[in-house]
Amino acid sequence: MFLIDGHLDIAMNALVWNRDLKKDALAIRVDEQFMTEKGRGLGTIGLPDLRAAEAGVCFVTCIGRVKPRLHEPSIDYRAHEMAYAHAQGEFAYYRELARQGLIRIIADKSTLDAHVSEWKADPANTPLGFVLTMEGADPIVEPSTVHDWWDQGLRVLSLAHYGPSKYAFGTASVGPVTADGLALLDEMSRTKMILDVTHLCDISFWQAVDRFQGPLLATHSNCRSLVPGDRQFDDDQLKLLIERDAVIGAALDAWMLWPGWVRGETDPETVGLEAVVDHIDHVCQLAGNARHAAIGTDLDGGYGIEQTPRDLETYIDMQKIPDMLRARGYAEADIEAIFHGNWLRLLGSVWG
Repeated sequence: MFLIDGHLDIAMNALVWNRDLKKDALAIRVDEQFMTEKGRGLGTIGLPDLRAAEAGVCFVTCIGRVKPRLHEPSIDYRAHEMAYAHAQGEFAYYRELARQGLIRIIADKSTLDAHVSEWKADPANTPLGFVLTMEGADPIVEPSTVHDWWDQGLRVLSLAHYGPSKYAFGTASVGPVTADGLALLDEMSRTKMILDVTHLCDISFWQAVDRFQGPLLATHSNCRSLVPGDRQFDDDQLKLLIERDAVIGAALDAWMLWPGWVRGETDPETVGLEAVVDHIDHVCQLAGNARHAAIGTDLDGGYGIEQTPRDLETYIDMQKIPDMLRARGYAEADIEAIFHGNWLRLLGSVWG
């Protein structure tokens, strides 16, 4: 089934993890067979795997963070202009893939519609479609410069990642949207930029959705009622997103799928892809329909199969999920909505 993935860190994998994504996941594992760091030799994604999994459109990130103490030297910097330069490098990577004909950057409705038609007619020879997103807004040096990023094709923006950013407070931190963040939301409203509320702490979430009346989504977020923790959204937050006609992409990071998961300790056999379906189903039950649930895998987001469901060996195994939804009684039209239709509807509505 045609799949749209709401969150993939493609450029980070290439430029930070030094992976040649023209290779498939198994070949990349061979490249990393003697590396011992977390996630090395255990990845699930190369561009061939996306094609084999029918992932014809993907929301792909750029990321660069400003941290007073460096946590991840590969993406963390001491100043915003440095984070800006790093994120620009990730955009340059996508442009080069497009020049080679491997991907197509999608930034408007006409391109989206033409791409989907071409993909459905000839998926073997159509470039992968990439929608450009930014995870955490630190590469935006000043709020007014968001328009420059828009001109370069950025269409989805989140305010923070882990910890505080210049604009808001993210996962594992607590605080409000800053004055710069409020100004950035206002500048975003002057474009058709979509606000990704993923990673926002509760205080920043409610302030952001109150200030910003433009389109919302959650590219890779799960349900707090199933797995406690501030990385997931509670039911009130999910209901607000549903009321605003947003789409919520279910993530595959195992600690977001299983209560009590301890990274680096819990056995991956503990949880299967059925847990992903649990989160999808919870969103559907809250909504009373299947219009707001989708997929946002976050593969490979700094981890590999040591931290994914046991029945996912490579990205191609995403195609196991439709049968799991069928087994729960989901109609084919609803499965198609979850797998691609909801993302298409949201983008078409915003860009139309």
